[in-house]
Amino acid sequence: MKIDIITLFPLMFEGFVNESIIGRAIKEGLVEINIVNLRDYTTNKHLKVDDTPYGGGAGMVLACQPVFDCIKALKSENSLVIMMTPQGEVHSQQRAHELALKNHLIFLCGHYEGFDERIRSIVDLELSIGDYVLTGGEIPAMAIVDSIVRLVDGVIEKESHEYDSHSNWMLEHPIYTKPREYEGMVVPDVLLNGNHKEILKYKKIESLRRTYQRRPDLLEKHELSDDEKEYLDKIIKGEL
Repeated sequence: MKIDIITLFPLMFEGFVNESIIGRAIKEGLVEINIVNLRDYTTNKHLKVDDTPYGGGAGMVLACQPVFDCIKALKSENSLVIMMTPQGEVHSQQRAHELALKNHLIFLCGHYEGFDERIRSIVDLELSIGDYVLTGGEIPAMAIVDSIVRLVDGVIEKESHEYDSHSNWMLEHPIYTKPREYEGMVVPDVLLNGNHKEILKYKKIESLRRTYQRRPDLLEKHELSDDEKEYLDKIIKGEL
C-alpha cells in the first residue's frame, strides 16, 4: 500500500512515520508513506498557498492552484483522494477496513480557514474524526492512517485486530495479563481454565455487557443473534 499525505507542516509527521508499528511497517516494506509539502507545488514566488476569502470573513483559504497541481502530480488510476475536513463523514472501523484494501491513498490536510470549494471537485472522499474542529488536518490524518495501516496484511497479527472494539460492532471485552492477582483484583477463572469454548462465550458476554453499559446506541443499530439476545436479556436482569 502507498499513502501520500499532503500537508503544510511535514515536520509534524516525523515521529509518526519513524516510531512504533507504523515505522516498522514502513521499514519492512509493507506500506509506503510519503509526506508531501504543499508549498513545493505553488507557483507563487513567496511560496504562498492561501488567500483571503471572497465575500469577506476571517482567516485565509487554501487556494486551488497548489492543491490541484499537487494532486495531479501524485494521482494515478488506482488512487483515492481523501480530504480531511470537519464537514466529512465520521471515520469508522468499517471504513478503515475498506481503505486498507486500496492500493494508493492520498490524504489532503487542510489548515487555516479551509479549502476553496472548487478543490472538492478532485476529491473522492471527505473524512472527519469527530464533530469538533482542530487547527488542521494533520492529526486527523495520522489517526486515520494509523487505523488503516494496522489492518494491512502482515503489519500486526490478524488475531490482534479481529476482536478490536468496533471490529464486530461491539466494544472489546476486558483483557488481562500477569500477575493473576493484583491489589486484591483477580483475573476471572474462565480465562485460566483452558476451555476455548467457555472463553469465547465469556468474551462475547463481556463484550455485550460493556457495549450495553458504555455504548447502548450500538445495540440499536445491529441485529442481535438469538444467543446475543439471550445473553443481553440476562445482563439487563442482572442474571449474568
